[in-house]
Amino acid sequence: MRIAVLSDVHGNLLALDAVLAAIEADGVDLTVNCGDLLSGYVLAAQTADRLIDVGLATVAGNHERQVLTFPVEKMGMADRVTGELITERHREWMASLPKTLSPVPGVLAFHGTPTDDLQYLLHSVDPGSGARDATEQEVAERLGDVSGYRLLLCGHTHLAGAVRLPGGPLIVNPGSVGWPAYEDDEPFVHRMEAGSPHARYAVADDASGVWEVEFRQVEYDWEWAASLAEGFGRADVAYALRTGRVSA
Repeated sequence: MRIAVLSDVHGNLLALDAVLAAIEADGVDLTVNCGDLLSGYVLAAQTADRLIDVGLATVAGNHERQVLTFPVEKMGMADRVTGELITERHREWMASLPKTLSPVPGVLAFHGTPTDDLQYLLHSVDPGSGARDATEQEVAERLGDVSGYRLLLCGHTHLAGAVRLPGGPLIVNPGSVGWPAYEDDEPFVHRMEAGSPHARYAVADDASGVWEVEFRQVEYDWEWAASLAEGFGRADVAYALRTGRVSA
């Protein structure tokens, strides 16, 4: 089976359409979306319409939960903007999405970890030194009991990567479709930077008898996406969309 994996679209319809076209050319059997679908500064409502129409196997990310449950004064700007743009139809669709999903036997999809949509799985953040690759022990502790699964699909960090635990599953984060770099101050100040503006996804394949993964980078009109972010007054997001870096 060939499974395309995408995550962290963040309302970037331009990047999403480019990825969906590339996935169609890949000839996969199934496409799985690991959440954080709309919150951003590009085309949130139009992205919701597209995702509803294509009907991908999809889990909710932390931003879906935040848009649906946080009071406005507690929301970050991306969630506030999205909440103002989307319709009740979009909200009902978001509310219907599960936190975890097993689209086929042996495969489990989630956003951060199976029990926490805000926790990084394949990265850790240390005070003073920022983000680093998580150790195998850290990854295993965050996963809990995932016996019976040979492929785990996640997102949240916006960075593509894979880890195969000894005697355990292959874990795949496809990177971000629509937001290639950001800075955060939780749990400590850190940057997550893909290093280029490409839209990203991955293709997992078990033709060899074990799950293996290939990562894809797709060109799209990121200059237009950046100009839309600038229209919301977010020059920092525009810089990230153009470069895959966080501005100095």
